[in-house]
Amino acid sequence: MARRNAPPGSQTSLREANRARVVESLKRHGRLTQIELAGSTGLSPATVSNIVKELTASGLLHTSFTTSSGRRATLVSLARRLGLVAGVHYSSRHLHIAIADTARTIVTQSSLPLPLDHRHDSELDRLALLLGDMMESIGGSLSDLLAVGLALPAPIDPRTGRVSTPGLLRGWEGVDVAESLSIRIGRPVYVDSEANLGGLAEAREGNGRAAASSVFIRVGHTISAGLVVDGDLFRGVNGKAGQIGHVTLDENGPICRCSNRGCLETYAGGPALLSLFPPSEGMHRLGDLLQAAEAGDGSARRVIADAGRHIGIAAASLCNLFDPELIVVGGELGQAGEILMAPMRHSLERTALPSADGLPEIVGASFGEWAETRGAIAIALDHVTVLDAGAGLDGMSGTGPLPGAPTLPITA
Repeated sequence: MARRNAPPGSQTSLREANRARVVESLKRHGRLTQIELAGSTGLSPATVSNIVKELTASGLLHTSFTTSSGRRATLVSLARRLGLVAGVHYSSRHLHIAIADTARTIVTQSSLPLPLDHRHDSELDRLALLLGDMMESIGGSLSDLLAVGLALPAPIDPRTGRVSTPGLLRGWEGVDVAESLSIRIGRPVYVDSEANLGGLAEAREGNGRAAASSVFIRVGHTISAGLVVDGDLFRGVNGKAGQIGHVTLDENGPICRCSNRGCLETYAGGPALLSLFPPSEGMHRLGDLLQAAEAGDGSARRVIADAGRHIGIAAASLCNLFDPELIVVGGELGQAGEILMAPMRHSLERTALPSADGLPEIVGASFGEWAETRGAIAIALDHVTVLDAGAGLDGMSGTGPLPGAPTLPITA
């Protein structure tokens, strides 16, 4: 249905723009109180209150009551009935899938292990079946999905949607993953790296929410980072920004999978850590290492602490270049908590340039192993256009919808 555009500068145009700012803020953050909405949009509390009332009456928003600073507050979110999106995360060894409504409430989720050298064709075939089964389990079908966000364990070129660096994800290179999955399921798909999407989730709704700029360092089988400024990702020209795992620690060190020598991953990545134990000790996965460390095994704790020291050195270089306010540590090894992060802080204090405000704080991820999946949900929502013919809402995405982006239909 076509919408009549209001003349620029008219009261109607201003009202539509204000509504768009409110909806976009809720798309980015999920749920906000009316006071938080006023702060995030720059609109007055009275204007926000009027917009919320109008859009709640039209069915676009949902309101409930909560307590903020000891006072009753109105909590606002997009209405759940607007539709569903899916977030998918392929790590090196696991697959996580979550389906959520537009308020980012998880409706159903699933996870399963993956073979080490998984390939795009077989895995995307399986994912299409899994998404169909999950939608059927909640009484829907694939056609009910508005969009799918997908996180991969490699840098993604934002111009092509392909893995940007050869050797980092064999079996997936040279493939337009978004298009390939979209053909299988008939829905729009948007792809980014796992570190970027983990960072997006933490910046939008997690521990990085209050920071103007943050770094999400994902430590697991591989190591990478997502750089976030004012709630948006900095990807670089080829999508390679934040590849901290390939910062050189020793130019004469071991050969890395990227073909360079002495990269951080060769000292602190999952395979490097597990290789330090004899086969008889049963350290086959990072989960085994974490379980041993939690049980008090001295060798396991030392290996994790040494990894934290190496990561801290690389993080110091990243801080000197990017100067973030906060560092969030996630991924499988991030679940080690202070065993990993305390040595990171020590290395950062020794090697990063100091400032009057001190060094960036280092904290754990809010969402654990599901951070990247929640980030995938976020980019799916970012590419959904809101359409409300009655209220004149269209094209709410801050950067504009991509061609073919779906809409959230509003029924009377």
